[in-house]
Amino acid sequence: MTKKSLSGLFARTRGWWCGALLLAAMLAPRAASAVQSAELYRTQAYFYGRFEARIRFAPGEGVVSSFFLWRDGSSMTTSWNELDYEKINAACRLQTNVWSGKGTQSSQINTPTFNICNDYHTYAFEWTPDYIAWLIDGTQIRKVTGSVVNDYTQNASQGMSMHFNTWAGNSTFGGVLDPSTLPVHEFISWVQYSSYSNGSFSLQWREDFNGSTMPDNFGAGDWASPYNLSTHNMANVTFNNGIAVLSMTADNATGFTGTPPDDPAGGGSGGASGAGSGGTSGSGGTSGSGGTSGSGGTSGSSGGTSGSGGASGSGGASASGGTTGSSGGASATGGKSGSGGGSASGGVTGSGGGLASSGGVTGSGGESSSTGGASSGSGGSTSGGTSSGGTSGGSESGGGGGCQAAGGGPMGPAGLIVASFIAAQALRRRRKAPAGRAS
Repeated sequence: MTKKSLSGLFARTRGWWCGALLLAAMLAPRAASAVQSAELYRTQAYFYGRFEARIRFAPGEGVVSSFFLWRDGSSMTTSWNELDYEKINAACRLQTNVWSGKGTQSSQINTPTFNICNDYHTYAFEWTPDYIAWLIDGTQIRKVTGSVVNDYTQNASQGMSMHFNTWAGNSTFGGVLDPSTLPVHEFISWVQYSSYSNGSFSLQWREDFNGSTMPDNFGAGDWASPYNLSTHNMANVTFNNGIAVLSMTADNATGFTGTPPDDPAGGGSGGASGAGSGGTSGSGGTSGSGGTSGSGGTSGSSGGTSGSGGASGSGGASASGGTTGSSGGASATGGKSGSGGGSASGGVTGSGGGLASSGGVTGSGGESSSTGGASSGSGGSTSGGTSSGGTSGGSESGGGGGCQAAGGGPMGPAGLIVASFIAAQALRRRRKAPAGRAS
């Protein structure tokens, strides 16, 4: 073949090669993901109810440690449903988020009087036709009503699944991780779900993690985390002494050794509260070594009916939950919503725990900035939602042998857009709960 014919062949196929290289660059793991993180999730989804867990979050700068509800298939281009508790930064700050199903986010920094990384506490979401609330140890810390709940519910008809993860943040959210601080761990004493009907909650199941292997109806993640700075490794989800342990480690040191910290109040569980406007019950009932169940929390003054007892544990006295009155604790009616999401100039993408930053960075699966608004990029933007990381930039143009899309060749502007869309879909499938995992 002559030099001229070779040149012609390259010219005709250059667009396809550039497209293939672009896809490979977008899908390939980044070298920075030398950190192994962890995600545990329930394989079943539920519509309405109380979703709760007793957790001690992972400490450290650059460590994001989470408990969240996630609708499988959420996408910034269609609808996004997520509720979050996220521990961020070395100060162990707590951020709560709601993605309402319309691609908008409302985030809020909550400041408990205790350090959420030092001890176990009971964290709960309540989702009803009238409100969504966040509660810690039975005390409501935030509540949203109205259009946010309506939008959320309309887009979550398939239900929400429970997820827990710990992963590496960056300078825009969670802080920059110092690998020398690893390993760090998130500890989960128990998880339970109560259905909602006719104004009250009814316990449906509870998992105490008493076995040494993955319990039924739970799974572990094996995909990239947000920002692609760590990769979820199933070896970093372990079960020891009645505690589920989610570890973040170096590549060559996965898993957990030793004994997890004991949860003195691990046996108690919350009584079912009424759905009144302030009547969130405490996390009632003491349980002894004989398994005497608690008698539920006292409901609020405006119509909440008290639930029947919490599930008993195998030992230790449970913490008696705080009773909230009609004021319901500090609640927000939407928190600080972002003014349009915000796309990053490089399109920093991520997967996993749902994130909100103040700098306006959205990922192809992350969450939009709560205060930063949109930041323009010089070459394109990523499509929102938390997805399995990677970066996408703008289209490159230039003369000579570069991937210039001039002349309507096989990899012109439309082809690049299609390739980017395919890559985004592939990344999205690697997110928190890949298609087919939830049922």
